[in-house]
Amino acid sequence: MTDTAPKRSLPPLMTMTDRAAARLKALYEGAEQGKFLRISVGKRGCSGMSYEMNFVPEIQKGDERIEDHGLTLLVDSKATLFLIGTVMDYEVKELESGFTFTNPNEKGRCGCGESFHV
Repeated sequence: MTDTAPKRSLPPLMTMTDRAAARLKALYEGAEQGKFLRISVGKRGCSGMSYEMNFVPEIQKGDERIEDHGLTLLVDSKATLFLIGTVMDYEVKELESGFTFTNPNEKGRCGCGESFHV
């Protein structure tokens, strides 16, 4: 018996908004030149998980390589299941600015917004 069911395409692992791409491009052209931004998920906070970002000099074994807006972003292989379909943005507020994540897998966040759970 052959499988004739159409294959469902998966959403991209991660994408970036124009603002996130512009900020990341500026970082890659400035102080973080020659490095890659690597996204991972760690255990922290009241909800249990948090987004972690580090600049690394090279791709590590098992890292997922994301190409978006002509830029390369890395995702730790242990974080991929938690991040499928996530959109990374860059927000500038009156007293702070930084990368933010809209993750369709999140089931909730803690009150301070530092951690999430799936």
